[in-house]
Amino acid sequence: MKPIRIWLLGLGLIVLGFVYDVLFAGIPYQDPTPEMESRFLLHKSVAATIGWLGLAVSSVGLVLGVRRRLRKPTEE
Repeated sequence: MKPIRIWLLGLGLIVLGFVYDVLFAGIPYQDPTPEMESRFLLHKSVAATIGWLGLAVSSVGLVLGVRRRLRKPTEE
């Protein structure tokens, strides 16, 4: 897989984590019941995990792309 695709996959995961956060976690309740609070925290942690995974994947793609660019012999 090309590094640019890995990087784009990571960016897609970051966006997916943000969208999941907005759709399912949203704004915290002002005075939630324990059930509402636990549901909010669950969705918030899932969104954060997706976002951090996306950051890791895009970082790997970026490092691989830079490494490939530096190792590639220049053609003149």
